[in-house]
Amino acid sequence: MDSDRIRAVRTVDASAARIFAVLADPYAHPALAGAEDVVEVVSATEVPLREGSEFEVRMSRGLPYTTHNVVVAHVQNQTIAWRTTMLGGLVGGRVWRYDLEVVPAGTIVTETWDVSEDRQRWLLTRGRRPEATQRQMTRSLERLAAQVTARG
Repeated sequence: MDSDRIRAVRTVDASAARIFAVLADPYAHPALAGAEDVVEVVSATEVPLREGSEFEVRMSRGLPYTTHNVVVAHVQNQTIAWRTTMLGGLVGGRVWRYDLEVVPAGTIVTETWDVSEDRQRWLLTRGRRPEATQRQMTRSLERLAAQVTARG
Protein backbone atom coordinates (compact mmCIF):
# COMPACT_ATOMS: atom_id res chain seq x y z
CA MET A 1 0.00 0.00 0.00
CA ASP A 2 1.35 3.42 -1.00
CA SER A 3 0.77 5.31 2.24
CA ASP A 4 0.96 8.71 0.47
CA ARG A 5 -2.07 7.87 -1.67
CA ILE A 6 -4.75 5.63 -0.23
CA ARG A 7 -7.57 4.48 -2.51
CA ALA A 8 -10.95 2.88 -2.06
CA VAL A 9 -13.00 1.70 -5.03
CA ARG A 10 -16.65 0.73 -5.40
CA THR A 11 -19.00 0.14 -8.31
CA VAL A 12 -22.24 1.99 -7.68
CA ASP A 13 -25.51 1.26 -9.49
CA ALA A 14 -26.18 4.91 -10.31
CA SER A 15 -25.29 7.39 -13.00
CA ALA A 16 -22.09 9.40 -12.81
CA ALA A 17 -24.23 12.56 -12.92
CA ARG A 18 -26.21 11.54 -9.84
CA ILE A 19 -23.06 10.59 -7.91
CA PHE A 20 -21.25 13.75 -8.97
CA ALA A 21 -24.18 15.90 -7.84
CA VAL A 22 -23.84 14.52 -4.31
CA LEU A 23 -20.05 14.94 -4.25
CA ALA A 24 -20.31 18.51 -5.59
CA ASP A 25 -22.71 19.47 -2.79
CA PRO A 26 -20.56 20.07 0.30
CA TYR A 27 -23.67 20.07 2.49
CA ALA A 28 -24.11 16.36 1.65
CA HIS A 29 -20.64 15.47 2.97
CA PRO A 30 -21.51 14.94 6.67
CA ALA A 31 -23.77 12.02 5.75
CA LEU A 32 -20.96 10.43 3.72
CA ALA A 33 -18.11 10.63 6.23
CA GLY A 34 -16.91 7.12 6.99
CA ALA A 35 -14.93 8.38 10.00
CA GLU A 36 -18.06 10.16 11.27
CA ASP A 37 -15.90 13.22 11.93
CA VAL A 38 -17.64 15.75 9.67
CA VAL A 39 -20.01 17.64 11.94
CA GLU A 40 -21.35 20.24 9.51
CA VAL A 41 -20.49 22.42 6.57
CA VAL A 42 -20.30 25.97 7.91
CA SER A 43 -20.15 27.80 4.58
CA ALA A 44 -19.55 27.33 0.88
CA THR A 45 -18.79 29.94 -1.76
CA GLU A 46 -21.07 28.13 -4.20
CA VAL A 47 -23.10 24.96 -4.66
CA PRO A 48 -22.54 22.92 -6.68
CA LEU A 49 -18.81 23.14 -6.20
CA ARG A 50 -16.53 23.92 -9.13
CA GLU A 51 -12.80 24.49 -9.48
CA GLY A 52 -11.75 27.25 -7.10
CA SER A 53 -14.82 26.89 -4.86
CA GLU A 54 -14.13 27.07 -1.14
CA PHE A 55 -15.97 25.56 1.81
CA GLU A 56 -15.48 25.47 5.57
CA VAL A 57 -16.24 22.32 7.56
CA ARG A 58 -16.66 21.88 11.29
CA MET A 59 -14.99 18.61 12.29
CA SER A 60 -14.50 16.59 15.47
CA ARG A 61 -11.95 13.91 16.26
CA GLY A 62 -11.97 14.05 20.03
CA LEU A 63 -11.58 17.82 19.81
CA PRO A 64 -13.49 20.19 17.54
CA TYR A 65 -11.71 21.98 14.69
CA THR A 66 -12.52 23.64 11.37
CA THR A 67 -11.07 22.88 7.95
CA HIS A 68 -10.77 25.14 4.93
CA ASN A 69 -11.24 23.33 1.61
CA VAL A 70 -10.53 24.51 -1.93
CA VAL A 71 -11.63 22.58 -5.02
CA VAL A 72 -8.46 21.88 -7.01
CA ALA A 73 -9.87 19.60 -9.74
CA HIS A 74 -13.27 19.55 -11.39
CA VAL A 75 -14.39 17.73 -14.52
CA GLN A 76 -18.18 17.52 -14.59
CA ASN A 77 -19.46 13.99 -13.84
CA GLN A 78 -15.89 12.64 -13.86
CA THR A 79 -13.53 14.15 -11.24
CA ILE A 80 -13.74 16.37 -8.19
CA ALA A 81 -10.98 17.00 -5.65
CA TRP A 82 -10.34 19.44 -2.85
CA ARG A 83 -7.33 20.38 -0.73
CA THR A 84 -7.94 20.55 3.01
CA THR A 85 -6.01 22.86 5.35
CA MET A 86 -6.40 24.28 8.84
CA LEU A 87 -5.04 27.20 10.84
CA GLY A 88 -4.64 29.47 7.84
CA GLY A 89 -2.82 26.83 5.81
CA LEU A 90 -0.20 26.04 8.46
CA VAL A 91 -1.64 22.55 8.90
CA GLY A 92 -2.79 20.15 6.21
CA GLY A 93 -2.58 20.06 2.47
CA ARG A 94 -4.12 16.64 1.92
CA VAL A 95 -6.27 16.18 -1.16
CA TRP A 96 -9.52 14.23 -1.26
CA ARG A 97 -10.28 13.14 -4.83
CA TYR A 98 -13.15 11.27 -6.45
CA ASP A 99 -12.89 9.83 -9.96
CA LEU A 100 -15.95 8.41 -11.70
CA GLU A 101 -15.89 5.92 -14.58
CA VAL A 102 -19.07 4.83 -16.30
CA VAL A 103 -19.30 1.05 -16.85
CA PRO A 104 -22.21 -1.23 -17.84
CA ALA A 105 -22.88 -2.03 -14.15
CA GLY A 106 -23.12 1.65 -13.19
CA THR A 107 -20.23 3.88 -12.15
CA ILE A 108 -16.89 2.95 -10.67
CA VAL A 109 -16.08 5.47 -7.92
CA THR A 110 -12.45 5.77 -6.83
CA GLU A 111 -11.81 7.85 -3.74
CA THR A 112 -8.19 8.87 -3.17
CA TRP A 113 -6.63 10.42 -0.07
CA ASP A 114 -3.39 12.05 -1.17
CA VAL A 115 -1.04 13.30 1.55
CA SER A 116 2.05 13.53 -0.68
CA GLU A 117 2.12 17.33 -0.24
CA ASP A 118 0.58 17.52 3.24
CA ARG A 119 2.60 19.37 5.88
CA GLN A 120 1.96 16.49 8.32
CA ARG A 121 2.71 13.71 5.81
CA TRP A 122 5.31 12.21 8.15
CA LEU A 123 2.63 11.75 10.82
CA LEU A 124 -0.24 10.66 8.58
CA THR A 125 1.70 7.83 6.92
CA ARG A 126 2.88 6.20 10.16
CA GLY A 127 1.53 3.20 12.01
CA ARG A 128 -2.00 2.08 11.38
CA ARG A 129 -3.26 5.43 10.10
CA PRO A 130 -3.20 4.43 6.39
CA GLU A 131 -5.17 1.22 7.04
CA ALA A 132 -7.68 3.04 9.25
CA THR A 133 -8.11 5.72 6.60
CA GLN A 134 -8.77 3.11 3.92
CA ARG A 135 -11.43 1.44 6.08
CA GLN A 136 -13.10 4.83 6.64
CA MET A 137 -13.00 5.56 2.91
CA THR A 138 -14.62 2.19 2.18
CA ARG A 139 -17.42 3.16 4.60
CA SER A 140 -17.73 6.54 2.86
CA LEU A 141 -18.24 4.84 -0.49
CA GLU A 142 -20.83 2.51 1.07
CA ARG A 143 -22.71 5.55 2.36
CA LEU A 144 -22.42 7.31 -1.00
CA ALA A 145 -23.83 4.22 -2.76
CA ALA A 146 -26.71 3.99 -0.29
CA GLN A 147 -27.54 7.68 -0.74
CA VAL A 148 -27.57 7.69 -4.55
CA THR A 149 -29.40 4.39 -4.93
CA ALA A 150 -32.05 5.05 -2.24
CA ARG A 151 -35.59 4.92 -3.51
CA GLY A 152 -37.67 7.86 -2.54
